Amino acid sequence: MSLKSTSKYLSLILRHKPETIGITLDEHGWAEVDELLAGVNRTHPLTMETLEQIVLEDEKQRYSFNENKTLIRANQGHSVPVDVELEEAEPPEILYHGTGQKFTASIDAQGLLRMSRLYVHLSADYATAKKVGQRHGKPVVYRVLSGKMYADGFRFCRSVNGVWLTKAVPARYLEKIT
Repeated sequence: MSLKSTSKYLSLILRHKPETIGITLDEHGWAEVDELLAGVNRTHPLTMETLEQIVLEDEKQRYSFNENKTLIRANQGHSVPVDVELEEAEPPEILYHGTGQKFTASIDAQGLLRMSRLYVHLSADYATAKKVGQRHGKPVVYRVLSGKMYADGFRFCRSVNGVWLTKAVPARYLEKIT
């Protein structure tokens, strides 16, 4: 299994389905590294060295170890209820959200909803949002009036890998730019 496919498999486990390999996440999304390795190794070879390489080299910085590398978690994107201990932060005036064209009618009508995730994910720059949108077909990028949202009382958090998170973005705070 390639590093990329192993990373995707880890994402499935640590964000959505830990039970797939017989592990549980604590209330903050942490999994025991020894249990993770044992569970993954039932079907796919994974060493501690490879796991460390994935955490270090993942371009989106999806994962974090605790200080002594006995625990690991996904930094955000969970569909299972965990508190990854995000601190509230004031967002920049503008953030971006990339999506596929097939979702624009719903977004235009309802805004951005978290769907199966715990938060709506927003990017700090247009290029990242466009790249995210390309994963869903023809990309469309929305400008999010995050400064206005924050002034109106909406809460934002920033994950350790720089992704901005909020519970929802009403349509009135969105401007389609592509």
